[in-house]
Amino acid sequence: MKKIGILGGTFNPPHIGHLIIANEVLDALELDEIRFMPNHVPPHKEKSEEVTDMDRLAMLENAIATNPAFYIEGIEIERKGTSYTYDTIKLLKELEPTNEFYFIIGADMIEYLPNWHRIDELMELVHFVGVKRPGYNEETLYPITMVKVPQMFISSSMIRRKLRTGKTVKYLIADPVVKYIKGNGLYES
Repeated sequence: MKKIGILGGTFNPPHIGHLIIANEVLDALELDEIRFMPNHVPPHKEKSEEVTDMDRLAMLENAIATNPAFYIEGIEIERKGTSYTYDTIKLLKELEPTNEFYFIIGADMIEYLPNWHRIDELMELVHFVGVKRPGYNEETLYPITMVKVPQMFISSSMIRRKLRTGKTVKYLIADPVVKYIKGNGLYES
């Protein structure tokens, strides 16, 4: 049996905050691996037409390439349509019945948990792991294991704004991701 962390998101683009969260949870909970799971269409956000799913996958591959415990879980992108965590975890449990899954969420999603699709059933399938995020409250009635991570206010939307205006993103995203973005003309104004 493997203990597998799942970090979902749009990863548009993936940044060091994602990598730090994944590494801290991997270490704190002694997980075997972390899978970064880009979603196709999250139920709480509009799908971006700015970059393709293939671009997001390529950026993510570049971002995680140096960590042998980091993988990409493509189940939601492959499935298309709106991504509900309940459906995804149910499918993963069917495909890998002996593995134990830990779904990693930020404090912004902890506040939103009561609104998640089939949340009570989902709680039976997966362990939730919460990480602090500046400006959000992590109090909840749901059983969540909290992991302390370094506090930074970095978001993909902030990075996209910086890229559009020609500002530096050095140290905010991995150099191979910057190279991919520039080489493919992504996020240009």
